[in-house]
Amino acid sequence: MSATVTLMHVAREAGVSPSTVSRILNGTANVTPDKRERVEAVIQRLNFTPNVQAQALANGRSFSVGVLTQKLSSAFYGETLAGIEQGLDGSAYHPLVVSGHWRAKQEQQALDLLMRRRVDALIVLGGVIEDAALRRVAAQVPLVAVGREVSGLPERCVLIDNHAGIRQVVHHLAELGHRDIAYIGGDEAQQDAVERRVGFEATMREAGLSVDPRLMRRGDYTEASGEQAADELLRANPPFTALICANDQMAFGARLSLYRRGLRVPEDISLTGFDDLFSSRYTTPPLTTVHQAVNELGQLAAETVLRLLAGEQPSMSPYVPQLVIRESTGPAPLSPATGGH
Repeated sequence: MSATVTLMHVAREAGVSPSTVSRILNGTANVTPDKRERVEAVIQRLNFTPNVQAQALANGRSFSVGVLTQKLSSAFYGETLAGIEQGLDGSAYHPLVVSGHWRAKQEQQALDLLMRRRVDALIVLGGVIEDAALRRVAAQVPLVAVGREVSGLPERCVLIDNHAGIRQVVHHLAELGHRDIAYIGGDEAQQDAVERRVGFEATMREAGLSVDPRLMRRGDYTEASGEQAADELLRANPPFTALICANDQMAFGARLSLYRRGLRVPEDISLTGFDDLFSSRYTTPPLTTVHQAVNELGQLAAETVLRLLAGEQPSMSPYVPQLVIRESTGPAPLSPATGGH
């Protein structure tokens, strides 16, 4: 069995110093193209694999980007994480993912874990942990927050214009003749849930439509909570012709509730979501929803982190999502549906 190839072997074969090989490997070397090509050729010929841990100790980097997500089983976060992986692909960095489950204590524990692992940067997806905790971390490593505004760090936040997204939904339904519109919102411990509910209420009033408290329910962004909230609306029996859900997963659950009561979509009730998850185009009928390029947002977060690690200061502007109209919405029926349909 041949001896393990080391950095010293590469340096000797290439006729350069070990420190030059190390700098070429970590991307900090200022050498001529000929010297770089010579070293890279030796690395390839000897099939040399760098010792990542040794490199981290030598230059103070772990080549990992910590990602604080909320729920790995969530389709929304799954697509965002896939985008982060794609954004980091081809760089020297890899993601290290932990979950906070929308609990401030667990999020803090997750952040502490990532910092103990000496991550080089952090991406925070949503969450309820206080801004002050994130500012403390941002003072130590580059940090990018997705889907939440962190006071004092506006240039590090990938924000979504939730108000603009929900406004498009309300206008679409109003143009179809809907007047009695129900709404299922998310957990208002989350910033985006508040913004979408406020946007819904404001746009309803702008359109000359009343906001009926009897038609307002709250879930937690899961399918089960959407089904439960829709059941509550139908049992309470206030008439409505359209149902807006603050995310696609709750719309999936609400669709099941409507189906079990024999209510047709969109003939009896028009149904909308928010996110445009990949599966939304395959529901029955395909879901009208707000596309917010979840995968692309993950890629943008990763690319922003890489620019910060390179010493650049990227500027951020809010992402404006766009309504995608599919078959789950249609003209308002002559008489509103009720739970006793």
